[in-house]
Amino acid sequence: MANPFVHVELLTTDVDKAKSFYSDLFEWKMEDSGGAMPYTVIDVGGQTGGGMMRVPNPDMPSAWFPYVYVEDLEAATTKVTTLGGTVMQGITEVPGFGWLAVIADPTGAVLGLWKNKPE
Repeated sequence: MANPFVHVELLTTDVDKAKSFYSDLFEWKMEDSGGAMPYTVIDVGGQTGGGMMRVPNPDMPSAWFPYVYVEDLEAATTKVTTLGGTVMQGITEVPGFGWLAVIADPTGAVLGLWKNKPE
């Protein structure tokens, strides 16, 4: 598949409660990463992994958020608007890992685009 789902992120109102629930339910391994923004990496054992963090806005409900890999993030982000979608967050660097953008399709469904940092 040219553009697979590569990361799934849980934006939650209660990270500790979510970590406990999902690690007990699925036996996922959780690892907190340091940094300015607290983030928990989810290791699902070799498949598409993910992470979790507190919702950035207290009015937001908890929700899962998927990311799709794109080879050319600039071209993909530009193409979104030509197809009737909306760029909700422009290209943003995640230091040490890569870049992301957040888009909405013409129906309003939101999706993340992801480009890895070259090794």
